[in-house]
Amino acid sequence: MAVAPEQPDRRTEPMGRTALAASLEQAHEQAHAHDAEPAPQAAPPGPPADPVAVAMELLSPQGRIDPYPLYATAHRIGPVAGIGGGWFVVAGYDAVNQVLRSTGYGVTGAQISQERRDEHAALALLAPSILESDPPRHTAMRSLIGSVFTPRRIAALEPMIRAAVDELLDGLAESGADGQPVDFMAEFAFRLPVTVICEMLGVPVTDRQRFRRLAAGLTTALEFMTDHSQLAPADAAAVELAAFFGDLIAERRDDSGDAPSDRSDLVGALTAARDADDGRLSEAELLANLTLLLVAGFETTTDLLGNGLQLLFDHPEAARRLRAAGGGQDDVAAFVDEVLRCESPVQVTSRVALAEGLELAGVPIPAGSRLILLIGAANRDPARFPDPDRFDPARPANKPLSFGVGAHVCLGNGLARLEAAVAFPRLLARFPRLAPAGTAPTRRDRVVLRGYETLPVRLTAPPA
Repeated sequence: MAVAPEQPDRRTEPMGRTALAASLEQAHEQAHAHDAEPAPQAAPPGPPADPVAVAMELLSPQGRIDPYPLYATAHRIGPVAGIGGGWFVVAGYDAVNQVLRSTGYGVTGAQISQERRDEHAALALLAPSILESDPPRHTAMRSLIGSVFTPRRIAALEPMIRAAVDELLDGLAESGADGQPVDFMAEFAFRLPVTVICEMLGVPVTDRQRFRRLAAGLTTALEFMTDHSQLAPADAAAVELAAFFGDLIAERRDDSGDAPSDRSDLVGALTAARDADDGRLSEAELLANLTLLLVAGFETTTDLLGNGLQLLFDHPEAARRLRAAGGGQDDVAAFVDEVLRCESPVQVTSRVALAEGLELAGVPIPAGSRLILLIGAANRDPARFPDPDRFDPARPANKPLSFGVGAHVCLGNGLARLEAAVAFPRLLARFPRLAPAGTAPTRRDRVVLRGYETLPVRLTAPPA
């Protein structure tokens, strides 16, 4: 089933995330404009059964906490469904995979008006980044930045990651001594990836703790919202991050060569590439991509670690198998893949149709249409994954779309997987009695990024 496609309203920003709520409200009103006054009756059990209602529910507080029943309903409706205003919801694995790989679809940055960029520092900062750019600029920037994230270079970071994990585990042991509860998110899940990416960038240790707050602010710009006033936290974070990296870039440029190590980190390398003035990187692109590398370098990995630990608590047999495997590479990789499939750190992304004549799962997609890609739903598509709601690290041919595919596949996905593969076996081996602390964890109130704000744990039994 799919709502008949309609031509997009080109008076709105083609990918403006604030336009979605207005389109949904309009479509909902139109769908029910001629409904007779209903007789009082109890609401039917279960999630709504039409695509507009599903999309509206996903934006609700309950939908943000637990989107999975809504994803199941989306699969029953169909892999692609129009929801009005030129918007489409894409839930099927094959359909999401096709869009992510196709050059017929693009991302949002080029579609953000100059007026919006002038009004909002977050949009102005992120728009020139690889996240929000299409070819040819995306290709040029990615080839430059991607040279740092080759599999060989990432593998070479493993000793540093092991050392960082062990140091953080020592800190956990101290904080959780005598059975005292400790917040896994604050004390480990955030600190590990921020340590790794800051080492790569060359960010001083003294500046790192504030980045969790700044990342939480900036990434609100990636969320669907009802009006642009909700960008205030993102704008404040963007101003602070732009000033921080502006100062760091200036320091690298002031380097006379007496400290070559400062030129070998990512900030120094990309600043040198910008100063070569060969067209590969503009000043705005330098600032945008350094900010993106910092935030993306730990945000999704933090969520991967928190989501993975909670899944181990929910499935103790998986924890026993992982401990018994003794950190075996294949077993750990399979576990990480299943965490990514079941609880993807990135649940939703979006695209705009750039070409005429596109079709997706039999549904025509007019040029200019906006697509909401439900990655979390695609990862639980029963047509691709049998018994999709079951957590099964032994699942064969497990290829979740959590880090994307195609031109915009996450540059740091190999690094995130490595950090998780090092962290989980060492965490379980160090604390064999690791358990929830009894205080319920708290989820972040997000649609796009899924993770925990707090995850209290105990490392040992509390004192009698």
